[in-house]
Amino acid sequence: MSQSRPLTRLDQVKLELAVRRHEMFRNARMGGARANLSYHDLSGLNLAGRDLAHADFVGASLRGANLAGAKLDCAIMFACDLRQANLEGASLIKTDLRGACLRGAVLINANLFESDLRDGTLAEKERDGTLRVVHIDTQPTEASGADLSGANLTNARLSGAMAVHTDFTDAVMRGCKLVRATMRGANFSGSILEGADLSGADLRGANLRGAVLTGAAMTMTDLTDAVVEDTLTDNPSGKPFADLGRPLQDLMFEHMQWVGSGGAEGRALDLAGFDMRGAGSLAHACLTMLRAVGATFYGMDMTGAQLQAAVLERSDLRTASLPGADLRGINLKGAKLNNADLGAVNLRPLVFDEKRSMRADLTEARLRYVNLSGANLRGAVLCGADLSFANLTGCDMVGADLSHAKLFGARIQRKALEGVTLDGVAGLKL
Repeated sequence: MSQSRPLTRLDQVKLELAVRRHEMFRNARMGGARANLSYHDLSGLNLAGRDLAHADFVGASLRGANLAGAKLDCAIMFACDLRQANLEGASLIKTDLRGACLRGAVLINANLFESDLRDGTLAEKERDGTLRVVHIDTQPTEASGADLSGANLTNARLSGAMAVHTDFTDAVMRGCKLVRATMRGANFSGSILEGADLSGADLRGANLRGAVLTGAAMTMTDLTDAVVEDTLTDNPSGKPFADLGRPLQDLMFEHMQWVGSGGAEGRALDLAGFDMRGAGSLAHACLTMLRAVGATFYGMDMTGAQLQAAVLERSDLRTASLPGADLRGINLKGAKLNNADLGAVNLRPLVFDEKRSMRADLTEARLRYVNLSGANLRGAVLCGADLSFANLTGCDMVGADLSHAKLFGARIQRKALEGVTLDGVAGLKL
């Protein structure tokens, strides 16, 4: 394809000078100047971790560049060539990415909050229009799509975008505008699309397994051959909590009596298979020994709840808030806890006497992108659990069993792993 104007090649030394002056500008220091890198060839160069917020990259080529962890908030990246660029963990809040080509780019865990990707090309050849992308050929390509797994695309605008075979696994896409977007074969498994607008979108052959579609607009959305198993919609996932027959507060009071009397009074609360969304807050509730196998607590406030020895096996607690909760001896086998807040929770064994105790069991639980900072994980069983990209900073993990767990991209300190069982662990990097 022909270019509207030639690109000026910068080497790493000259780029470094421009970036330093921009960072001085950002810090209001003398001699600083906003970086104007429009129509420059920066392909393959290193900008990892640099502050380039509000910089001008219009029409620039950043193909294969390293932008991991870079701050690009409010930057103008209109019609940029970002093919195969590394943007892992980068911040692109309110960034103008209209017409940009992100084919094959890595945006794992990137923050694209309110970014503008309208008419952008993420996986196929660009459309032949007035907004041409510099340095993009018009030949068909079989290159894999961009990797936006775990990215924050809340309120981002992708209307009309091309995202064929793009990976949005576990991405947070609340309020995302995807009107008439072409997303054939895209992977949305586990993604959170609450309130997203998918009207007129082409999702033929897309994978939506386990995606959250509550409040999503899907008028004229083409889901031909799409996988929609286990999606969470506005329809009840299991039994609606209204079928409990009585007010939840009354049932919880009776449960508290049952716990306090050792079973002599009141009645145990059984929420197995119920969808508790809409039931209100469970913050600081006494739910000791609750039985809720396969229940749905998606997005609920359970701050400081008492859930000692509770059985929540295979329950859905994605995006739930449980900071400071007492989870000693809890059973969370196979539970979904992606993006949940478990900061400072207590997952130590529940001790009955000198000879008897019950360990918290999170075997094969899904804990991707979960916040476990400051949590007490002493003796917890996390065999086969998926803790990819989890925040485990400040955790006490003495005696924990992480055998065969997945820790890709997890934030964890080396000293925290002393005395931890790590047989067969995958993805651990310190």
